Amino acid sequence: MDTTTVDALLTLLAGLLLAVGVAGTIFPILPGSVLTIVTLLSWAWLLGSTASWTAGLAGVAFALIGMSASLVLTGRKMRKERIPNGPVLIGVLFGVVGMFLIPVVGLFVGFALGLLVAELVRRRDLPAAARASWEALKSMGAGMALEFLFASLAATAFVLGAFAHFA
Repeated sequence: MDTTTVDALLTLLAGLLLAVGVAGTIFPILPGSVLTIVTLLSWAWLLGSTASWTAGLAGVAFALIGMSASLVLTGRKMRKERIPNGPVLIGVLFGVVGMFLIPVVGLFVGFALGLLVAELVRRRDLPAAARASWEALKSMGAGMALEFLFASLAATAFVLGAFAHFA
């Protein structure tokens, strides 16, 4: 196989992995931004062109910004609502169970229910637990949306880099 064919196959594989990475920012059962970063760096290194490195590093920067923004936003809201890690971990466990019980939306339903139950046990006040859980869910949703946006920008950088590489 010639170099152009190998580069095209590597680019196709990278594009598929990036699609999984971008989807993983919304569906946490798939790898998200980390897969995006690893894919972009691997693609840039394997192709080795100026266009691939420029696009790859720009995409990595976008993915890192998205991950950081998501973590900061969610963490800040959790501290504001005084929600420790325990209820979040219980929410995650309920989410995993929900994923198997309710197709497609079970992860989200299970997480929300688990977080509410854990907060109710902790606070012993349903309105306060519901408010804190709702605020936590909103901040996590906003964080996921930000991470999705920046992972999409990373994928866009990849597409532009791929066009530049093959032009």
